[in-house]
Amino acid sequence: QVQLVESGGGLVQAGGSLRLSCAASRSIFSINVMNWHRQAPGKQRELVAGITSNGNTNYADSVEGRFTISRDNAKNTVYLQMNSLKPEDTGVYYCNAVYLIEDYWGQGTQVIVSS
Repeated sequence: QVQLVESGGGLVQAGGSLRLSCAASRSIFSINVMNWHRQAPGKQRELVAGITSNGNTNYADSVEGRFTISRDNAKNTVYLQMNSLKPEDTGVYYCNAVYLIEDYWGQGTQVIVSS
């Protein structure tokens, strides 16, 4: 099993930055993929960014060039650096781990971007 705890959300003005953290309860070295998803009010959850165990990354078109996902295996933590934030980035951000054949989710952290 993998337990995930997100932190770092908050209220920020448009154009600002936030860094989200996702701390895992086990070594992330062996976790196949770790992702950040978000869910805006009234919308479906969407994939924002992902990083594989060998460091390959992928991003949603809407955040490409503004967000950066990274992992620190020594700290069992995945980060999402969010720059040039826009009001449409508002939502609850969830960390997700794909370990073996199971999906694990954190409780989410709220991000609000004011215009």
